[in-house]
Amino acid sequence: MKRVVLLVVGICFTVFSFAQDAAEKINQANEALKAQDYAKAFELYDDAMNNLGDVQVDDAINFNIGFAAYKAGNVEGAVKYLDKAIEQGTNVSKSHEYKALAYLDKKDYSNAVGSFEQAIATSEEDSKDLVYNAAIAAYRGNMLDKAIELFGKSVENGYKGETAQYYKAVVLKKQDKDDEYKAALVEGAEKFPGDDKITSALANVYVSEGNELYKKGAAILSAANQKVNDGAMTTADDAYTAEVNKAKTEFQAAVDVLEKAKNLDASNANAQKLLDACKAVL
Repeated sequence: MKRVVLLVVGICFTVFSFAQDAAEKINQANEALKAQDYAKAFELYDDAMNNLGDVQVDDAINFNIGFAAYKAGNVEGAVKYLDKAIEQGTNVSKSHEYKALAYLDKKDYSNAVGSFEQAIATSEEDSKDLVYNAAIAAYRGNMLDKAIELFGKSVENGYKGETAQYYKAVVLKKQDKDDEYKAALVEGAEKFPGDDKITSALANVYVSEGNELYKKGAAILSAANQKVNDGAMTTADDAYTAEVNKAKTEFQAAVDVLEKAKNLDASNANAQKLLDACKAVL
């Protein structure tokens, strides 16, 4: 009988000791979190949570542990405890957001986008920054259609609209949608005329178009001159004059496009070279 009593007392003392130890570790973890010693905070929290005994803790603790894990670069720990916070309905939107950031650190872009979208859906505050961050994650993860959608929303939201519009265009270019790429840049130049990335990119599109027109004009003129050299016509012939006029039409069209490029980006050397070449013929 004495042995049984002693054994029971021993067990109670051990449970009480564990509980006291867990409570102390939680207090230490709270202090470590305040001191921004996130790795230590997570270690103490995690150890305490695995040996709680009868210690009662606030539901919010799971968010704190997940946050500490994220800041310590512990993605697995962050997701584990942030999921618990979400299940308990504590800081739900923020928990999804920090899960997204943890996935970003791991370069798990698909889960990052999904978590950002959950953060947006559950947020009761302004979530414009989350939409933009989700767009960046989609872009990095080569989720191109999703990136276009989210960058478009960022432009509508007026949050980093210039950058969002530029990257929307870049994604369209990645998809080989050249006409839509140009249209996105034209729209961007109209909305954000002071953005150098957009205006420079559109200027390069115009330079490319101007170069094609210049080459067409040069080809027409070269073919006419070859006929003169071969004796098939002379420079006095109406046929020759007609070919020269065709070439000049192409050169003038090139000038018109290249002037647009220069107006957008005065420093574009290729635009100036092509303009000089066109004007020399005209």
